[in-house]
Amino acid sequence: MTQGLITYWFQNLLRVQELPESVVLAVAQGLGLLALVLLAWVTHLVSQRGVVRAIRGLIKRTRNQRDDLLLQHGVFRRTARLTPFVVLFITLPLALPAESLPFVVLRGLLQIVMVLLLAFALDAVVNMLHDVYRGLPIARRIPGQSFVQVFKLLLYFVAGVFVIAIALDKTPLYLLSGLGALTAVLLLVFKDTVLGFVAGIQLIANRMIAPGDWIEMEQYGADGDVLEVGLNTVKVQNWDMTITTIPTYALISEAFRNWRGMSESGGRRLKRSVRLDVHSVCFCNEEMLGRFAKIRFIADYIARKNQEVEDFNVANPDSGIPANRRRLTNLGTFRAYVEGFLRNHPKIHQEMTLMVRQLPSDGQGVPIEIYAFSNNTAWAVYEGIMADIFDHLLAIIPEFDLRVFQEPTGADFRRWASS
Repeated sequence: MTQGLITYWFQNLLRVQELPESVVLAVAQGLGLLALVLLAWVTHLVSQRGVVRAIRGLIKRTRNQRDDLLLQHGVFRRTARLTPFVVLFITLPLALPAESLPFVVLRGLLQIVMVLLLAFALDAVVNMLHDVYRGLPIARRIPGQSFVQVFKLLLYFVAGVFVIAIALDKTPLYLLSGLGALTAVLLLVFKDTVLGFVAGIQLIANRMIAPGDWIEMEQYGADGDVLEVGLNTVKVQNWDMTITTIPTYALISEAFRNWRGMSESGGRRLKRSVRLDVHSVCFCNEEMLGRFAKIRFIADYIARKNQEVEDFNVANPDSGIPANRRRLTNLGTFRAYVEGFLRNHPKIHQEMTLMVRQLPSDGQGVPIEIYAFSNNTAWAVYEGIMADIFDHLLAIIPEFDLRVFQEPTGADFRRWASS
């Protein structure tokens, strides 16, 4: 059996002591392994405290911020951990004969450790590349989290195959050839992963969802911003700061609402109505028309409609019957005022749909609905804009001799009883 160079050297030193040959061989091999371990330890110190620190100092002196991610994710630190084991693997034949059992066992253990450390180093590289990608504009449209998770899954799967192959002293191809029979089992075990991966590709390809989107999915209690589109789940931070996780494939098979279009358009819809008492609707008399003509938002409307009504009445004599004449109503004039008010409002988006609708009357009065868009999509600002608009309208309604419809309250009943 051929001895390693270091073992042979120690044997020559120990033979002077006139010890048994078997003892000399065992001690020489032990001292040889100890020498290799010391060499690996020195290599570790040089790589970690010398090379890695030098690289860290160079990176910190650069103005480029992206190379700092190499330090943040420990790419060099994890790669340097490979060094002592590579040195041991290369120098192991110097201490042990290649045919011996200790050599085979130690070589296998070193190979397994190197495979795992290499997988950890590649994991750090992938994390670093993902952070770089997230800083690119395209990452807003095409999130890479699911692809990163798939790559890591494949990385550790391959590492696991190599570890088992080394332990069994077989080639990786030999192990992979036997996976055909386990395909059904693997598909069952990784069902959610496969469904999530396919769903993630569809979500990204169709631009259905991206980090930062506001989505609403009632069946899962989700209503907030998307934090992460992962391989198996999508994380949503709700407005109450709770986190909801949704299976990725559920976003393909079930309905949800994405408010991205609203955010990108720059306008947020206002759709709310105020109900007016039907009994307060009436024709406008001369005093009312004179008062309305002084209102800036409807002065042109009053002049135009007065002329239109006058021309119609001249062309169509009423024969003494008021019903044959056209007249302006306070309700129609109020609708024109609301539209003029919105057309001149600084916080209403003038390039988007704007209209004032009169909906069908019912037992709760005549609904006058505003359909417009604010020019700010922030929730708090939007609520403030809508509140300011309706505060003004509720206060201005009596100026048009109209009344807001309201169900009778306890105060109303007490007032009626006292009268």
